[in-house]
Amino acid sequence: MRRIGMTLNLALALLTACTTVTRPPPSITPSPTTVPTSTPLTQRDEAGFAKQRERMVIETIERRGVTDKDVLQAMREVPRHLFVPEGERAHAYGDYPLPIGYGQTISQPYIVALMTELLELKRGDKVLEIGTGSGYQAAVLAHIPNVEVYTIEIIPELAERARKQLESLGYTHVHCRQADGYYGWPEHAPFDAIIVTAAPDHVPQPLADQLAEEGRMVIPVGPPGGYQTLWKFIKQPDGELRAFNMGGVAFVPFTGEGVKESE
Repeated sequence: MRRIGMTLNLALALLTACTTVTRPPPSITPSPTTVPTSTPLTQRDEAGFAKQRERMVIETIERRGVTDKDVLQAMREVPRHLFVPEGERAHAYGDYPLPIGYGQTISQPYIVALMTELLELKRGDKVLEIGTGSGYQAAVLAHIPNVEVYTIEIIPELAERARKQLESLGYTHVHCRQADGYYGWPEHAPFDAIIVTAAPDHVPQPLADQLAEEGRMVIPVGPPGGYQTLWKFIKQPDGELRAFNMGGVAFVPFTGEGVKESE
């Protein structure tokens, strides 16, 4: 098994997926939650959400140090309110996670922007996302010019819902799959970038193997039920992963048979 090198960079300021906000993050419940699209939104509604989205970018993303123009433009354009349950739409642009059902969440906007920036995506890159969830992160990735997105979700109901929503919004270059993300998507490897939106207690070796030389992986690693560390890895010519500690985060646990078998 290829050894994963751990050359640490200086940690950035502490980051969490539950940053202090004016509205406390809701509790996560295992009950299914749908994302209804039957209630039509008026032009006035959409204009209001656009203003909230712009304020979100300025106040919670740009001011906290995200500078990549493509990432900022993606955050301005992707309609986050269409990726959350209808009952949470009023809170879609708050800087905190929201429940999407089945014990999962949509990450806070700042974390989405930060992790996307850390991938250093370039035109023509192929990126793999582990943990589709609502489809919001995949949509943000797809807004980076000329990037091909592959995304895997282990929960069948979420995978199907996200696929339909992405298709309905015209994201034709997002490829969705329902599977255990621990094993990646070897048929389309190698990937220029890999982003993982749930926290395992180690870096899955199949993902390391499927990362291209000089490829970037952004992944939270740590014990379930607490804080983890957000890591950025860059694959070296000898196959090792050079590691950069990006600070503390809190993500839902990585699930599936793959992570259990590796214990």
